[in-house]
Amino acid sequence: MSQNVELPGWIPDSAWHYVRHTEAGLPIRAVARDTGCHASTILRQIRRYEQRRDDPLVDEALARLGQVSGRPDVCSSDKEPGPMTAQFTPSSLLCDDATVMREARRILRRLLESGAFLAVAQDMEKAAVMRALEDGRTMRTAVVTRQVAQAFALKEWIVCSKPGRVASYRITPAGRAALKRLLAQDGRGAAGADADGFAEAQAPFAAQHRDMTHRDMPDPDGGAQRKRVRYNMAESPVVALARRRDKQGRPFLSPEQVSAAERLREDFELAQMGPRVTQNWDRFLTAGSRGGFSGDTGGQGSQAAQRRVARALADLGPGLGDVALRCCCFLDGLEVAEQRMGWSARSGKIVLRIALERLARHYQDTYGPGAGMIG
Repeated sequence: MSQNVELPGWIPDSAWHYVRHTEAGLPIRAVARDTGCHASTILRQIRRYEQRRDDPLVDEALARLGQVSGRPDVCSSDKEPGPMTAQFTPSSLLCDDATVMREARRILRRLLESGAFLAVAQDMEKAAVMRALEDGRTMRTAVVTRQVAQAFALKEWIVCSKPGRVASYRITPAGRAALKRLLAQDGRGAAGADADGFAEAQAPFAAQHRDMTHRDMPDPDGGAQRKRVRYNMAESPVVALARRRDKQGRPFLSPEQVSAAERLREDFELAQMGPRVTQNWDRFLTAGSRGGFSGDTGGQGSQAAQRRVARALADLGPGLGDVALRCCCFLDGLEVAEQRMGWSARSGKIVLRIALERLARHYQDTYGPGAGMIG
């Protein structure tokens, strides 16, 4: 930020670099020298914001910021500020941090609703959050000032999905992450400390990368009632594959197959078999000495969990055991697993599904229906 003016903290540094060059007329090298960045970095930022000016809200936000950067007391000028300078203070042109963050908690939550979008009409001082209903009608759920909407667009929390006289904006992944972070800071997390765990409220930056959800698990006693458990969808690559559907619209992985993958991962973590310098992973994979895979890792962690992992991988055998270990335990993506195994592209998902089907049958035959899940 400039040394001569105090700007709100929500303004991205890259946006301020852009207006200092385009509006205040500072050379790129001067901006780079003042900010401690390389000139090529400033140049990339300038080019990016030039492309983003096609967005009406971004263009308006940069124009407002440009009025601040063009003031005599902001530019590197020897002239004294004129008598009318006071009316162009940053506080009168730009929203303050408290307003942006307060409105973000309210508006971004509305934009998360199904069919919700932000409608911004030309020459209107306010924008409205609209929600498309199943019968074709739209319902207004919230109203926000245009300045706040400009701040959201400049921070890339919303993006224009339908330009025109009445432009439509949708929430972005960055906006979702920002909302998670704000709610976690409030102590509410995704749905409150009681539902989502106190740890998420203590780690807002970690919470923004989580995708916590619930899933019904089979009853450990074999009954008809299913148990509801909570887990992080963003952690395991298996879950990403489970979201896919086949040509008939059925899930690519069944709940039992996903449950088997998580069971293997739980045993893996419980046995403290995570990668460490002192461990030789070659013996767990086909390329290594699989005959030495006895489940004994030198007494570290739960011996029972180590034996369960050993039995499961031994039952899967070479190939299937490899892909299960890499994707379920090491959390390798399918492309990484295919490269390391020397398989053709897009073949890993088929092999992984076969492995998880056999793994689910192994747990069913060995421990009974739904047995052994720690959660």
